[in-house]
Amino acid sequence: MKYSMNLLLWGNQIDESLFPTLELIKEIGFDGVEVPIFNTNPEHWFAFRQKLDSLGLACETDTICGPSEHLISADPAMRRHTIDHLKRALDCSLVLGASRLMGPYHSALGVFTGKPATEEEWQWGIEGIREVADYAESLDITLGLEYLNRFELYLTSCGDEIIRFVDDVYHPNCKIMFDTFHANIEEKNIGDTIRKAGDRISFIQLSENDRSTPGKGNVDWEGVFQSIRDIKYDGWISIEAFSPKLPVANIWRKMFDSEEQLMRDGLAFIKSNLG
Repeated sequence: MKYSMNLLLWGNQIDESLFPTLELIKEIGFDGVEVPIFNTNPEHWFAFRQKLDSLGLACETDTICGPSEHLISADPAMRRHTIDHLKRALDCSLVLGASRLMGPYHSALGVFTGKPATEEEWQWGIEGIREVADYAESLDITLGLEYLNRFELYLTSCGDEIIRFVDDVYHPNCKIMFDTFHANIEEKNIGDTIRKAGDRISFIQLSENDRSTPGKGNVDWEGVFQSIRDIKYDGWISIEAFSPKLPVANIWRKMFDSEEQLMRDGLAFIKSNLG
């Protein structure tokens, strides 16, 4: 098992200002970091890669699509623009040495029609992700698609839907990234959902129900850890926690003492349960 920290805890400005944070992450005992890709200029990431290498920190990447990148838009130009955007994110992932690009980018965050996804929207998503997966394969990178809760996405908002979506894409470089925050909202039983997804899961984010320190809230952690053991998962386990530094997360109150406290307590909790 390898342990990672998602840099979104410090907001969406990912640059050299986080170098001291990377040093602390390494000192605490993490094996790597999740780097959010908002800047899709590969040159932006050269210095960041050098710092990661100097510390011996591995890296996987995440990205999202907003209203200006919507893969299931009725506008063909928008769909093409989104595919090109995701390919640029993959280019940045290559610079960073990542083997996975993860996130809910099969559709746009916070964009709704007021109705369930249509079959046409579903197929647009499948076709787009399949092309992106082909490009990812050429770079030796795997996609890790994530479902979000009903308040953030409508194409996939539960385990059954993301499983069906990935199965329909049917590409060796398209897998699932599983996040306990969204599962805690949407699933009847988180552990059963993890077991159903099985080896489709290529990355796991452990996130508390309020996005604070894992182990301090009401997620069914015993069920989560047991299901991880049941599917014999031995890949990356990452802490994803947010703070008011990420305004889009709509967190307006302090929920932990410090980022350092959250990381130390969260990692100790996870290791005590997974070893």
